[in-house]
Amino acid sequence: MSATERIPVRGAGEYDVVVGRGLGDELERLMPAGAKKALLIHQPVQARRADAVRERFAGRVEVLTAEVPDAEDAKRIEVAAFCWGILGQADLGRGDVVIGLGGGAVTDLAGFVAATWLRGVPFIALPTSVLGMVDAAVGGKTGINTTEGKNLVGAFAPPIGVLADLDVLETLPRNDLLAGFAEVAKCGFIADTGILDALTADVEEATDPASEVFADLVARAIRVKAEVVGEDFREQGRREILNYGHTLGHAVEYAERYRWRHGAAISVGMVFVAELARLVGRLDDDGVALHREVLGSLGLPLTYPGDRWDALKTAMRRDKKSRAGLLRFVLLDGIGRTSILNGPEDHLLFTAFQEVAA
Repeated sequence: MSATERIPVRGAGEYDVVVGRGLGDELERLMPAGAKKALLIHQPVQARRADAVRERFAGRVEVLTAEVPDAEDAKRIEVAAFCWGILGQADLGRGDVVIGLGGGAVTDLAGFVAATWLRGVPFIALPTSVLGMVDAAVGGKTGINTTEGKNLVGAFAPPIGVLADLDVLETLPRNDLLAGFAEVAKCGFIADTGILDALTADVEEATDPASEVFADLVARAIRVKAEVVGEDFREQGRREILNYGHTLGHAVEYAERYRWRHGAAISVGMVFVAELARLVGRLDDDGVALHREVLGSLGLPLTYPGDRWDALKTAMRRDKKSRAGLLRFVLLDGIGRTSILNGPEDHLLFTAFQEVAA
């Protein structure tokens, strides 16, 4: 990729995802003309970057900050209410802006807060994780979790821009970075097989934030999501393919009370649906083996405790992707070719799970 690349996301609310390094000036360009106030929602670890944003706009835009918990603890109604309280006290209006600075959970939360305040105010996403850059911040899905499941409350509300500044990833903990690569690999399995080629050729270089291969893979994954979202913003059809591995993956997250990283849970979910696809005759042995090779090389889990099946099945049936009580799974008919399996029989699901059961 070039030093800075603009990836358009078309469909509802057209905007660009800017991928590059040192993107502070891009934030200046994104700030809505006439904005007087901004609420910057961030994780504790991003406090220094939040201060830098506030200083950048000093004297022009009053930047208020809301520090929220890390990871999925941020995606609670109580945290959203805390943010709404700040917005109300500051009298933030429709010409002002909400900014989300952090990982995928923070951009999910901040986008939801923006979508619901005054029925919608502008939102800018500043993702600081691989997961946030290639998945959560792109596509206009916002939401919070409930005690019944993940992302059950939310809104489709596109941002006015996303800045994927690769410089911020160089200090990201290695485990978090690799977990985020589950979503990069997912884009390889469902669409861009060149991603898988790069990961199998040299996984160390591919996951080195300073390398050009890394930058190219992040951009490629974003292009996959941008192209799909542009066709199907509200997930009425093709966008479902982005849920590859997520039905079981979300169930694992719920069963673990969100102590597992999202990418780790999705890794297990992708191996599970690969095994399910093999069982129903859609994916060959080599395709299943490639899942295990790629995800294993990233240090991601390929198994889950076998005695948790009943809990996982219950959580899956509560998942928002089920329709009329029937589970739906995105499967592969071959690497890079997706299809949908509606309402598979319980014995097929159980048999597929035995292949990932520890």
